[in-house]
Amino acid sequence: MKNPYEVLGVSPSASEDEIKAAYRELAKKYHPDKYTDSPLADVAEEKMKEVNEAYDEIMNSKKSGSQGYSSSSYTNTSSEYYNVRMLIQQNRLDEAERILDSETGPDHKAEWYFLRGMCYFRRGWMQQAVQYFQRACQMEPNNAEYRQALENMSRRQSYGFGGYNTAGAGTQSDCGVCDICATAMCLNCLCNCCR
Repeated sequence: MKNPYEVLGVSPSASEDEIKAAYRELAKKYHPDKYTDSPLADVAEEKMKEVNEAYDEIMNSKKSGSQGYSSSSYTNTSSEYYNVRMLIQQNRLDEAERILDSETGPDHKAEWYFLRGMCYFRRGWMQQAVQYFQRACQMEPNNAEYRQALENMSRRQSYGFGGYNTAGAGTQSDCGVCDICATAMCLNCLCNCCR
């Protein structure tokens, strides 16, 4: 993900009022209602989504007291894994995983586990993402970026937003992609039989 402060165009030291004002300005600029029947509707929708996510992340980090974004690896170009981070941000997951896999040996760094978890998260493989985030947090318990990723995953799963490949899949309350496809195929068979 892009640095949320850069997305909103504010500094990490900005006050909540400044952040809210920047968000409102961008929301006016990219609101989907302004782009109805426009060829730029998709672009505006994607930009609005990015603005909303950035605002939510900044406000959540301020509420939790975490200041991870100002000093975190979002802007850490000296990171050994900077290229991997950029590839993940660009959703070029195969390339990112290829670089991670090229690192042999059992002694991976915490950041390696975190980035592997991010690849799984971007693919929608939530159970695997949680395992890698947990390992990164065990190795570096004071890293705010790793802790926040794990906390966000825990919140997603507790609210039932875990995706189709999560812990507890197959329980009564889950409605995964496979369940939807299987139901559609059964309904199709029933429709064909009734003709």
